Amino acid sequence: MAVTFSYKVMDKSGRMISGELEGENPTIVLTRLRQMGYVVIDLAAKMGSPDVGKAFKRFKKIKTKELTVFSRQFATMINSGLPLLSALTILGRQKENQRMAEMIEALRADVEAGCSLSEAMTKHNRVFSDLYIAMVQAGEHGGVLDQVLMRVATFLEKQQALKGKVKSAMSYPVLMLGFSMLMVGGMITFIVPIFANMFAGMGSDLPFPTKVLMFASDTIRHNLPIVILLVAAGTFAFKRWKRTEKGRETVDRVKLRLPLLGNIVRKTAIARFTRTFGTLVSSGVPIIQGLDIVANTAGNVIIKRAVEKARKSIREGKALAGPLEESGVFPGMVTQMISVGEETGTLDEMLSKIADFYDMEVETSVETLTSMIEPILIVVMGAMIGAIVLAMYLPMFTLINEIK
Repeated sequence: MAVTFSYKVMDKSGRMISGELEGENPTIVLTRLRQMGYVVIDLAAKMGSPDVGKAFKRFKKIKTKELTVFSRQFATMINSGLPLLSALTILGRQKENQRMAEMIEALRADVEAGCSLSEAMTKHNRVFSDLYIAMVQAGEHGGVLDQVLMRVATFLEKQQALKGKVKSAMSYPVLMLGFSMLMVGGMITFIVPIFANMFAGMGSDLPFPTKVLMFASDTIRHNLPIVILLVAAGTFAFKRWKRTEKGRETVDRVKLRLPLLGNIVRKTAIARFTRTFGTLVSSGVPIIQGLDIVANTAGNVIIKRAVEKARKSIREGKALAGPLEESGVFPGMVTQMISVGEETGTLDEMLSKIADFYDMEVETSVETLTSMIEPILIVVMGAMIGAIVLAMYLPMFTLINEIK
């Protein structure tokens, strides 16, 4: 880490010069000053306030995009014949993210101390997933580390692209839903009480929808802290329950059975499974070990159990496709292509083709869902606001009828 040193030097004409210079240690700074033709009189580390910018960068999260760029640059350097330590040194110096640079420096130090690259990466498991480490380990054993790192970079890019498409497609419907909820909340909190004061002096019995609206408005306005507390407590309890084994299973099962979203969740899970497993197999990771990693990174308990059952089947000498088909999660086309891949020895290619197909399927399904959600949200929002307006005006219609 660079430190600021204050110095006092004498130039060739005998003039005294003071200034500051950054360096990793006093020896490096002293060498630089002498190379500049100065005679060093005094050199000391500057004791000042900490660099807030650097301190902030230290807590900056390492993004998937940065990890992808690191993998691709690392692979290019190794493929060019650059030694492992030299490549890590160069990568560490050019990273703007302070945390990323420190992590690369830690990797270099561990490798220099005698650890393998995969062993060094296990110390940073928040950055490098089990999938990443397993593939690097396979690349080290097979002598194809550059090819494996390229595959990892491609895998991360495709995974991030899929997530980005889903998020961008769902952002507008979520924004519309939030806006409609804000409008309904504002009407109940601010507009309904004005009409409530008008209805109080009418003397006639209010219609049932109006009574319900008045009750909801009074409850929210007079017991707002309690409502917020109940909502927060319910959210917290749901999250705690969701972390349990039974809760995760129930939630994941419900996700797969949702009318509109269930199909997308299923296709996304299949694309993730086949992409991850195919990348591992093509990188030389044993199938049993690959299934262990895929099961832990499936993201869905139902998928995870199906993969674990398939792993058990392979250990008993059976095929992979059978247990996956019995789970009911994987469509027949997927299991048949996997079966063909097993028989022909092209399992990695088949898995890659399935992943590409389901990536496109997810994109198409998300676009279709988005086009359906937009008019549905507009209708729901209009119905909610219309019901509130109708409940507020019903007493006026009743009063007019009584006057007649």
